[in-house]
Amino acid sequence: MKKLLQEKNYFKSPDIALCSALCCLGYEIEAINKQNPARAIFSIKKDEQLDELIQLYFTHQLKVEPLSFFNALREIKTRVYNA
Repeated sequence: MKKLLQEKNYFKSPDIALCSALCCLGYEIEAINKQNPARAIFSIKKDEQLDELIQLYFTHQLKVEPLSFFNALREIKTRVYNA
């Protein structure tokens, strides 16, 4: 039961681009689940702004600095493939 409560505190997504954009905004990937070798699931700790930022991302209104996005994406890929 305690583990279930802790999981509610995290947003989980396989969308690497979304997670890269969130990292540009100061969020950190707390864990990467690689149980399925074809698909990694990223966990980001929730806060009061996260849902709004995700909505902005999916409505193409979220703005991030391009070089920061590329660097975040590269770092995440390194974590997925080298860890």
